[in-house]
Amino acid sequence: MTSNQHRPKTPLSLRSNTTVRYGSMSSEQPDSDASPMQTPVISQKRSYIAVAVLCYINLLNYMDRYTIAGVLVSIQNYFGIPDSTSGLLQTVFICSFMFLAPVFGYLGDRYDRKLIMIAGLIVWIVTTLGSSFVKKTHFWILVLTRALVGTGEASYSTIAPTIIGDLFTGTKRTLMISFFYIFIPVGSGLGYILGATIANATGDWRWALRFNPALGVLGLLLLVFLIPNPPRGASDNQSGATMESTSYIEDIKYLLKNRSFVWSSLGVTAMAFVTGALAFWTPTFLSRAQVKQGLREPCNEEPCNPLDSYIFGAITVVTGIVGVFLGTFISKQLRDRVPNADPLICAVGMLSSSPCFFLAIILAANSIPATYTFIAIGETLLSLNWAILADILLYVVVPTRRATAEALQIMVCHLLGDAGSPYLIGAISDALLEYKPKSPSWDFHRLEYSILLCPFIGVLGGLFFLITSLYIKEDRKAAELLASGQGRQAPEPQGDLLNTNQDLG
Repeated sequence: MTSNQHRPKTPLSLRSNTTVRYGSMSSEQPDSDASPMQTPVISQKRSYIAVAVLCYINLLNYMDRYTIAGVLVSIQNYFGIPDSTSGLLQTVFICSFMFLAPVFGYLGDRYDRKLIMIAGLIVWIVTTLGSSFVKKTHFWILVLTRALVGTGEASYSTIAPTIIGDLFTGTKRTLMISFFYIFIPVGSGLGYILGATIANATGDWRWALRFNPALGVLGLLLLVFLIPNPPRGASDNQSGATMESTSYIEDIKYLLKNRSFVWSSLGVTAMAFVTGALAFWTPTFLSRAQVKQGLREPCNEEPCNPLDSYIFGAITVVTGIVGVFLGTFISKQLRDRVPNADPLICAVGMLSSSPCFFLAIILAANSIPATYTFIAIGETLLSLNWAILADILLYVVVPTRRATAEALQIMVCHLLGDAGSPYLIGAISDALLEYKPKSPSWDFHRLEYSILLCPFIGVLGGLFFLITSLYIKEDRKAAELLASGQGRQAPEPQGDLLNTNQDLG
């Protein structure tokens, strides 16, 4: 056993005094001066209600995110914009979302998480509603307001999963996270359906953007009155250890040394690229396919035929529910017997969904039913990953750094994933316009060739998850030891465990 003076310092360590750093732990009970900081007890009933409210707001977030995609043809006709400019609407939203996520991650690990979410939700309601009043000659204002919408969503998406992680543990946490993340595909699907329905009923796509803010006001009230603010690490800490803060730089270094976090984040990035591009362009792609086949006339004025948004939205809702619960069930059955089951399930989901999407894109030129079939299979396989990925982050990262981890993962996966993929697909489509004159047939094929990039990125994501499976067991154990107050640092990327001989206490 080495002496204390020769022992290297660790960002996370066990301490015996009551003045502890953030991310550190002390197994001693606080003294009388610290008694007000004792962990309050949050009832199971209130915890379940909190999850229900968080799920409702998550539903609204994703409904709003894909309402634009559900009425994209109408927006293109209204403003007279090409494919690349249309993709910019999603890109600016994702860019603000990803660049602000680290800010809210830093704040979420240090300040009142409930107040941060309330402020973010207010910004989201105001900017979403404001975007619905843009005039035809001021397209840049729509771009600006869509960027500001990302501010509200960044605050919520970064912090909400960490609150669930502090309310539950073990299989209950996995189940609650599953409920939370199931509203990603459900909200996305409803965004297409409700956006197209409202635009078709009113004859004005802008009314589709006014529906979600009205529901958001209810979400704001529920958030204020029903959401608790549990202590960070409350569900993980079973030994009475208290946790305080380290610097943000130390937090980032810890995460970059966490191999499971790094590789799974790269896998999430590939998944975000695929889902972002397909979610934004699929209704428009299917509409062009039917025009190319002569099944319908091109849409030159509102309201445009909403059938593709209805069908794609319904498929997204159903396959999302099935996929998330199926992935959670498989994970629950295999996790105890196969320690690296979770990243392997994610790898299977990515690698098997890619050929399905490839076939769906290729067959769209001749068979719309076959395309819908393979889209449904591919989305089900991809949805296996949603809840599992969130659970992986929660159990390989210590509680006091989870908001920062969520934020860093959000920034990376959007920066290299769905921030650019809708615009990139549109830009490639516009570039191909130079090779042939504009026609319904070529409008379809140039978008088809562009979207074919997605299945290949999906294969790359599957490989990243396979690499994650090599490290998940060791990294999870390291996080559990730290959370329980046993002071073992997460392993270095080279495989070394630092300070394994450090005295406890």
